[in-house]
Amino acid sequence: MTVKTASGVKVPDDLVQVGYVSGAYGIAGGIRVTPFSDDADALLSVKTWWLDKPSLHDVQVRQAKLHGGDVVAQLVGVVGRDAAEALKGVAVQIPRSHFPTLDADEFYWSDLIGLTVENLQGQCLGTVHDMMSNGPQSILRVTPVATADESVEKAPERLIPFVGQFVINVDKTAGKITVDWGLDY
Repeated sequence: MTVKTASGVKVPDDLVQVGYVSGAYGIAGGIRVTPFSDDADALLSVKTWWLDKPSLHDVQVRQAKLHGGDVVAQLVGVVGRDAAEALKGVAVQIPRSHFPTLDADEFYWSDLIGLTVENLQGQCLGTVHDMMSNGPQSILRVTPVATADESVEKAPERLIPFVGQFVINVDKTAGKITVDWGLDY
């Protein structure tokens, strides 16, 4: 099934949310986007973004640049502060196929979510359900698997720093991350 927007543009199958509109920027219709990545390369390099309101549609990016920790952008068709303010809270998505290429030891957060996490002893610690940043590094948010004496609902979430000291290997093909992390941490 081919999904198209009202303008007749085909919606890419590989859209990934990379941030959200956090408010207006200036009086001419600029927007401020809070990215989910520290470097925001994907937002800065792609010239077509997909917004989810009022319905999923594509917008052309006239200009985008880093400003503090956010990206400020001017979109074609967004004129005036009121139009920009109306976009507050809107999800910003781009096709995964348009992400900049990474080095072999770099990963996008979206590539890690859903991977199984095992320690060096072969014990399954759970599945990556989300990522977060504490400033200096990214953190794996791992939902544990249920054990015989506790349910998944009662098991605490594990927060594992995504740094070389703890993350030994990431095998996206096998769907597994190997970590130096104990069950009792």
